[in-house]
Amino acid sequence: MRERCSVGVVCALLALLAGLLAGCRTAADGNATDADSRLGEVVAPTRTPGHGSEFLGVDECSSFGTTSFTEVACTSERAAARVVARFDGTVGDGPLCPGTTDFVLHISAQSPAGDEDGDGAVPRGYACMRNLAPPHPGDPGGGGGPRTIVGDCVYGSGDGQVRETSCDGTGERKPQYEVTKAVASRAGCPVSTALYVQLRGERPVGCARPV
Repeated sequence: MRERCSVGVVCALLALLAGLLAGCRTAADGNATDADSRLGEVVAPTRTPGHGSEFLGVDECSSFGTTSFTEVACTSERAAARVVARFDGTVGDGPLCPGTTDFVLHISAQSPAGDEDGDGAVPRGYACMRNLAPPHPGDPGGGGGPRTIVGDCVYGSGDGQVRETSCDGTGERKPQYEVTKAVASRAGCPVSTALYVQLRGERPVGCARPV
C-alpha cells in the first residue's frame, strides 16, 4: 500500500474540527451576514514518492488523525476524505471551494533540500475535501462546511452574529432561519425574506426565512 506522510515536519490537523463546526459571521445593517468563513488549516508534509505529481491533488484521499494527516490510496481502509478541488495560493485570493465541500485543508509551502522523486517543492495552496462517508456537514442543511449555501440553516449567536446549525434540529442549537434562495442583489429576494446572508460568488446574497 502506498502512502505519503510527513518527514521531519510537524502536521497539525485543525481542519476536521474547523470544518465540522460552524463559523461565526458578523451581521451588517442588522440583517446581513458574512457566511463564508469556516476554514480548516494544516501544515503540508514534504512530498514523497507514491502518488500523483501534486500533493493531495484532485481525487486523491487523506486519512485523519488527532495530530497529523497522511495522504493514502483511496482504496485504503484508512482513507477518510477525498480532494474535490485543489488550488494554489490562499483561500482569500483563490477560487471558492464547491458548495458541498465538508472542510478545507490549508497547505503550507515546503521546499525540501532533497526530493527523492525530483518533483520539487510543494507550493502553498488549499484542498477542498469531501468525507468519503457521512456525515457531510457541507451538504445543504448539514450544519457545517466552509460555505453557507441554499438549504443551510443559521441561528443568532448574539452581538449581531449568526452561526450555522443543522436544519433537522439535531445540532446543539435549533435553527432560526433557512437560506432558501441565492440572488445577485437583495432586490431579487422574496418579500418573506427576514435575513440577507452574504454568500460570495456570482450570486452573493442569500435570502433567509424564519423556520
